[in-house]
Amino acid sequence: MEKIFDSEFYSKLHKLRMSIAMHLASGMSGGRKSNAKGNSVEFSDFREYRLGDDFRRIDWNAYGRFDKLYVKLFMEEKEGIFNLFLDTSKSMDFGEANKSVAALRIMAALSYVILDNSDRVYINYLGKDGLTESKGYAGRQAFPKITEMLEKVSFDGEAALYRSMQQKQLNRRGMSVLLSDGYTENLEDIFKYMKYKNQDIVFIHVLAPEEIKPSFDGTVLLVDSENSSEMRMTMSSSMMKAYKNSYKNFIRNIEVLCKKYAVTYIPVSSADSLDSLFFHSLSRISRQV
Repeated sequence: MEKIFDSEFYSKLHKLRMSIAMHLASGMSGGRKSNAKGNSVEFSDFREYRLGDDFRRIDWNAYGRFDKLYVKLFMEEKEGIFNLFLDTSKSMDFGEANKSVAALRIMAALSYVILDNSDRVYINYLGKDGLTESKGYAGRQAFPKITEMLEKVSFDGEAALYRSMQQKQLNRRGMSVLLSDGYTENLEDIFKYMKYKNQDIVFIHVLAPEEIKPSFDGTVLLVDSENSSEMRMTMSSSMMKAYKNSYKNFIRNIEVLCKKYAVTYIPVSSADSLDSLFFHSLSRISRQV
């Protein structure tokens, strides 16, 4: 079984931290962080001192009480709220380069960058039993807990994505990121719900090479991974042409929906390298949101 979070993954994460500079939160419409951090005179909160912080903002009274260094936060620095939603239906467990592995790596990388920017991230699974949601994670020390949790995700059955999404109480404005192969009839309803809840939306569309450009030949047995229904089909040239046209329409319809609801659309192949996933796909979020 392919190891999801290997040494190469962690090496790329450190490079990602240096290259993206985390514009995710500062780019949110109606953003909660200004470029000139800490200029507000309105005090908001404390957080533990980190290397590189302005030592003039250390609260020495807090140090005297807790024997730890804390810095003062101001209104411009209130944390952003990020919800990551993962489609855990069986169809995501597909491909020689498995879609689930690519999606989990992207989830982890996004979490890493969000935590590194002093924001809060919630991990949400949209599965056959509805919504499974984590507590909010903040601070770099939470990252190992997130990767440990992601390594235990199972992809099984049919996910009622919209029904699961409706169970999420999005009470604060923030950014919601959906990772899915898009095999649902309710994608527009999901976008509507997120928009109604004042979310900035990103859809990371994960597909396997076998779905993007299939190379099947002869007679094949197609099995629906979610409901186990079967169909025997001869992959003639006319059938392949019909599939390509259907695939183009599938992508076009998603692109139209994303444009309609101002969703940042990021198509991803599960066979993409970690460099492509991290430095191309994720950097597009920081530029477009």
